[in-house]
Amino acid sequence: MKMKPPSHKVAAFSLVEITLALGVAAFALVAVLGMLPVSLKTQQASVRQTTANQIVSQILSDLRADLRLPPGLASHEDDTGFHLHGHWANLYAPDTLYFVTDGTFIPNSTNLTSPPPDAVFRAKITYYAPPTEGYTTSLANITVTWPAQVDPAQGGVPAGSVTTFVAVNR
Repeated sequence: MKMKPPSHKVAAFSLVEITLALGVAAFALVAVLGMLPVSLKTQQASVRQTTANQIVSQILSDLRADLRLPPGLASHEDDTGFHLHGHWANLYAPDTLYFVTDGTFIPNSTNLTSPPPDAVFRAKITYYAPPTEGYTTSLANITVTWPAQVDPAQGGVPAGSVTTFVAVNR
């Protein structure tokens, strides 16, 4: 008796096809998992740089407000801000300020010899052209580095930095 072939074909994957598909999927999964640490480090660096830019903006606002204080209100500047009043004209040495993780200024941390233990950011303000009667623009350089314990002035290499040259109109 002769056997008849089945009238319909059975569709199925072979063992070799399944092995190759699992190999490709495993390779893709390992590649994606390998990129996670790099992406987390990049995201953390981005957060630090954004916070540093906010600190630069705060310092610029404080310097801009300081230049616009009328003589009668100049004595009230110490009530707020970074206490930089008068440094444009009287101080040619840089000011150093310290900030915590979220960019909040650490009170009484101006020009300390070593950073406070909770400091994350170091801001250095270098004054170039103080306000005078003949000039309407004052110049300064603001550099924010992190971590605060690393001092670039002493040869340390910070993990990151943001530098801005500012011209403040009177």
